[in-house]
Amino acid sequence: MKLPTDILAQACAQARGLAIDAVHKAGIGHLGLPLGCAEIGAVLYGHALNHNPDDPRWLNRDRFVLSAGHGSMFLYAWLHLSGYDLSLEDIKQFRQLNSKTPGHPEFHHTPGVEATTGPLGQGIGNAVGMAIGGKMAEARFNTPEHTIFDHHIVCLAGDGCMQEGVGMEAVEFAGHQGLDNLILIYDSNDVTLDAMAEKTQSEDTAKRFKAIGWDVQTVTAGNEMEPFLKAYNKAKRATSGRPQLIIARTLIAKGIPEVAGTAKGHGEGGAKFADSARIGLGLPADQHFYVSDEVRAYFAAHKKRIQRTYKKWGKTFAAWQTANPEKAALLGSAKIKPTAAALLGKIPLFPADAKLATRAAARDVLQPLATELPLFMSGAADLHGSTYNYIAADKDFDKSNRAGRNIRFGIREHAMAAMCNGLAYDGVFRASCATFMVFADYSRPSMRLAALSHLPVIYIYTHDSVGVGEDGPTHQPVETISSLRIIPGFAVIRPADPEETAGAFAVALERTEGPTLLALTRQAVPQLNEVSPQARRAGVAKGGYIFIRETAPLTQILIGTGSELQHAVVAAKTLGAGVRVVSMPSMELFDLQSQEYRESVLPAACRKRVAIEAGVTALWHKYVGPEGRIIGIDRFGLSAPYASAMKELGITADAVVAAAQVL
Repeated sequence: MKLPTDILAQACAQARGLAIDAVHKAGIGHLGLPLGCAEIGAVLYGHALNHNPDDPRWLNRDRFVLSAGHGSMFLYAWLHLSGYDLSLEDIKQFRQLNSKTPGHPEFHHTPGVEATTGPLGQGIGNAVGMAIGGKMAEARFNTPEHTIFDHHIVCLAGDGCMQEGVGMEAVEFAGHQGLDNLILIYDSNDVTLDAMAEKTQSEDTAKRFKAIGWDVQTVTAGNEMEPFLKAYNKAKRATSGRPQLIIARTLIAKGIPEVAGTAKGHGEGGAKFADSARIGLGLPADQHFYVSDEVRAYFAAHKKRIQRTYKKWGKTFAAWQTANPEKAALLGSAKIKPTAAALLGKIPLFPADAKLATRAAARDVLQPLATELPLFMSGAADLHGSTYNYIAADKDFDKSNRAGRNIRFGIREHAMAAMCNGLAYDGVFRASCATFMVFADYSRPSMRLAALSHLPVIYIYTHDSVGVGEDGPTHQPVETISSLRIIPGFAVIRPADPEETAGAFAVALERTEGPTLLALTRQAVPQLNEVSPQARRAGVAKGGYIFIRETAPLTQILIGTGSELQHAVVAAKTLGAGVRVVSMPSMELFDLQSQEYRESVLPAACRKRVAIEAGVTALWHKYVGPEGRIIGIDRFGLSAPYASAMKELGITADAVVAAAQVL
């Protein structure tokens, strides 16, 4: 079908009007991108994207990610015009309480929004992750007779996204991996928020992307639909085996002459010129939030056209299901939530005398779980040999093997986490990744967005304390675990021994409402056989549980987590029969339990409590109370063999005994 430029030009003016009116009404927002990229939106949503507003999660839709999420009114306007469940009243409530049009796009909140974006560069990382998922899906599910996955990932990014490190980490990975289902559109308008872009950048973006394995096109007339469509079609049909970059030279805030092409056009600065801008755009002066009947009729007809493609795909999908029942069952399993109990049944018990690092126990736990869950993916930031999370029965994901389940992300912790979010947004594969715990600080912004978006990403982060030893304070994450525990919706599990490690994996895989981090040791820890393996595994799901119950009237409670639980166990033997030991592998999971259960584990009447963890002490106060003591490390670590480091820093059973005896 020929591009209907006349009606889409009207749609551009009206989309600009919606953005101007919404930002003007709210008194805050970003006009630059919605106005500057209107023609791009018209081409995509009015002509080129393969999607279905009535089924926003259609498996084979083209995914559009607005990495420059501050320009959210761009996305809201085009979703509204396209016929998504986003009404004109929703547009009028832009940035208002409980509206479907928040300041930045949020996944699960607005139909048609593929990813929660706003922190710049994140959307690029998410899009690369979706492209990985698309390639994995093609390899697993397409057959010579039936193609059910052949969609593209389309991402719109601005200068800020291109400057952020996470975006550049991700595009390097995409180029190396040859993700040719990815189209990145760079809204190149020479402006950043604070000033003209020349103040902070001078690189040749085209040369840079070509150097890292991308095909590049530059559309100098980015505000003209025909040239942009030509570039888009060329990118979509490319056979080079490379991801595609379209540099679209646009005019920021086009439609408001007073600020167009300047830094003032980035935000709401142009909103005060709303009335004159509306006249200049040819919109009715007395009718705000205006969409003409002609534009609505065009998009209604276009919706029917794209639904014909959707229905045709549905017939192919039905035939594929009939011809490939095993593949269909595998795809269907993506929607089935695994249960911890069933998963634990697949993990053999460890020998009672086993003494190994929980990272090593995790390696043994992972293998049968990977067999049980064939859509589970595992990646690492160039550390498989240290984090031990490689799926041994499988191979690497790369250009020659798109079905591989092990992803070598390279030394790119930030983008690794963002790409895992992209995999999780896509909903087919279960994403996990690994690095050293101290480098969670590089992953943290993506982890936070995973929690905000309720994405079930699993982080297998090892070397979790000063037990790292000789590597010294730069690699000893004394504060890192606590800093992650305070992220809403984020669960940290720090298992104490191999059997708790098995329980931690099962809980993480059962947990689909948000991300989970497994904090694992470098150093060996003993099996804590005072409690049965089954009880240790099951106890993790509660977050905290009675590990050793007192055999006399309760006098004291010792609380331990991770590799320090062993010290509480040893101390209890010295302190006497009235001492209870509580294992607390996850504060977050414990806090989710009923008040009755929490009281049964930590009865308020017993106020003599000691907690021990090889990390900062701040979060433990809520469990020990005002009369309790905390054995921890409120300083940076030191370089020494791990046993020497622990002793020097007071992380010992003797320290627990001494603290308990003075209560």
